[in-house]
Amino acid sequence: MNNNVLLYIGRFFSLVLVQVFILNHINFLGYLNPYIYIIFILLAPININKSLFLFLSFILGLTVDMFGDSGGVHATACIVITYIRPVVLRSVFGLSYEFQTVKLSKVGFGQRLAYVTLMVFMHHIILFSLEIFNYSHTLLIGKKTLFSSLFSIIVIMLVLVLFRRKDS
Repeated sequence: MNNNVLLYIGRFFSLVLVQVFILNHINFLGYLNPYIYIIFILLAPININKSLFLFLSFILGLTVDMFGDSGGVHATACIVITYIRPVVLRSVFGLSYEFQTVKLSKVGFGQRLAYVTLMVFMHHIILFSLEIFNYSHTLLIGKKTLFSSLFSIIVIMLVLVLFRRKDS
C-alpha cells in the first residue's frame, strides 16, 4: 500500500480520536472548543478525486457527530468546506493552485494562516448556525464562532508546525 494512503488513514483516525476523546471535552467559558479534525480536509491533496473527498469528509464529520450526538452538524459543515475548498485555495494561493503546485508546508506563514482562517471560520459559522438554529441567538452564534475559531486556528497552526513533514 502506498505510504501516502497510510498517512491519510492514520491522520483520519488520529484526528477523530483526539477530537472525540480529548477536545470535545474542552469547553472553556462555554465558547472555546477547538475543532482540529478539519486538518484532514485542510491537508488533503489538491488533486484528490472530488467524489471520494466529499465522501471522506462526510464520514469524518459523521464520525464526530456519532460520538458527540450532534445530529449531523459536523458532517454538514465538513461537506460544505470540502465543496468550497477549491475556491478558497484559488483565492489564497492563486496561480500556485491553478498549476497544482501548492504544498501547505512550503508556502509562507501568511498564506497558510489565511487559508486556515478562512476554512475554520466557514466551518464554524456553519457548525454553530446549525447547532443553535435560531435567529434570535445570532449574538451567541457569533460569539461561539469567533472564540472557537480563534482557538481552533491557534491549535491548528501549532499542530501544522509541530507535525510538519520534512519531505512534503
